[in-house]
Amino acid sequence: MHYLYSQNTSTMVNGKKFIAPGAWFAMTYPADWHEFEGGEESFLFYNPDDWDGNFRISAFRGDHADYGQETVSEELKRSRRAQAVIVGNLPCAYSCEVFTEDGEAYENHQWVTGIGDVAFEVSFATPKNASIRKAQEVIASLELRYPGVKYHAETIPVRLMEIYQIDEAYDWVQSEIKKQLKRDFRGEESDIQNMQRIIDNGSLNPRKRDAWVALGITLCVILVNEVDGIEWMTLIDGSREVPVLVNSKDGKTIDPMKLVWSKVKNGEAVNLADTYAHML
Repeated sequence: MHYLYSQNTSTMVNGKKFIAPGAWFAMTYPADWHEFEGGEESFLFYNPDDWDGNFRISAFRGDHADYGQETVSEELKRSRRAQAVIVGNLPCAYSCEVFTEDGEAYENHQWVTGIGDVAFEVSFATPKNASIRKAQEVIASLELRYPGVKYHAETIPVRLMEIYQIDEAYDWVQSEIKKQLKRDFRGEESDIQNMQRIIDNGSLNPRKRDAWVALGITLCVILVNEVDGIEWMTLIDGSREVPVLVNSKDGKTIDPMKLVWSKVKNGEAVNLADTYAHML
């Protein structure tokens, strides 16, 4: 089978790393793109400020070592539009379809590729005749992470999965403050005393891990609201995939789990005001 070589697939400069939930594949995407809700089993990225295309990727693990490349071959046989191309070092089945929306012409570029036992389906919807270089660079950066291999801990831009966890934790604390104390909760430093009252009144079960972690996460939300230069990231460390804070000035990392839950688990007293002061 003859493959055409795609152009402009050089290594991305100043890209951001994405490691899929479950830490089974990784890729690098443009620094000006962000992750958005992509639907079931897919991940969506684009630049919301200067839109240059929607990049969507899905990955599927097969039951044998050649599943990825077999999927490419099957796509080339199945689709009359598909061409065999090389993107980076990856053989792909590539096709393009033009469509119109609100009177504007767009192109939907599609690639099917694979590495080992994993197949990837990628689409990049752009204005007609727009560059697809960024999508090609992302595809060229794809790599698998293998079970049983110990990888170094990494912090990557916060994923949607962890954003949902942060929001859920904050909403729980806000709801408990409202329910137990009949007080509003605005995510400000002054709210910490009400969080402490929930701890002191003994309403939280010491074994209820999620509640204590939620307090730690919410303490971090307050810090982000009050202090510049601190941002949420996702920590990938073995089986742990959790939200953490990183100080952009000194690189210091704050793990919300260690702020409250670790102390409770060890039978230590929790003083949120003191903990917050040490975070500053």
